[in-house]
Amino acid sequence: MIAMSTKLSSRDVSFSPTQWTVILAAVNAEGVETESRARAALEKLAKTYWYPLYAFIRRRGIPATEAEDLTQAFFARLLEKGTLTTVDREKGKFRSFLLASVTNFLANESDKAQTLKRGGGGVWGGGRRMISLDAGDAEVRYRRELADDMTPERVFEQRWAWTVLDHVMARLREAYQAKGQGELFESLKGVLTEGRGREVSYAKLGADLNMAEGTVAVAAHRLRRAYRKLLRNQIAQTVADPALIDEEIRYLLNCL
Repeated sequence: MIAMSTKLSSRDVSFSPTQWTVILAAVNAEGVETESRARAALEKLAKTYWYPLYAFIRRRGIPATEAEDLTQAFFARLLEKGTLTTVDREKGKFRSFLLASVTNFLANESDKAQTLKRGGGGVWGGGRRMISLDAGDAEVRYRRELADDMTPERVFEQRWAWTVLDHVMARLREAYQAKGQGELFESLKGVLTEGRGREVSYAKLGADLNMAEGTVAVAAHRLRRAYRKLLRNQIAQTVADPALIDEEIRYLLNCL
């Protein structure tokens, strides 16, 4: 569990534009450039969040191979003309839109599921696989994480939450490695996940890193701040209004 405050000032997160707002801007707009930007934004979100959808589809009792086909087909068709007009602009959350859309998609495709072709369909599908799914790894992960008492919707939400946090952690690791501080990150990353009652010993970390305790404390503070900023930026990519960021983060943490 992430044991930290996620509240930062508005200057810590850029909100214009985000991947989701770029997609929303293409709903009623025309032009090749607008469509191209929306497609790029969608593909970026799809590459990040395909696994929660795969898990949702599998949890509905659909076999693994068919679930992969449906996940591909869903994303390939997501931005067909008229699809985004169903977005609830008052809520403005990509997560909510995605779950509602895939539920409707499965209902509409139930009679076609056996004949779907990989990478097929869609104005933007182009007869190719829209995203690269590691289906084998996804299925192993799905079976390992499966809990018998979880509904498909709960599976989606929890996998969404973990996907967000995994993505943020990967970006943070890359940022530290780029600065030549990969070892520092690996040593300090525990400060992001320690729960209540499990205080991090800066003295022990300092001894391991050959650093003064105070220096470690400062480095840990900077790591937490960098994590919070990346988390807020990641959430910002999936909501239509910055006022929704804190609400979405609270929901995400509750899902865990």
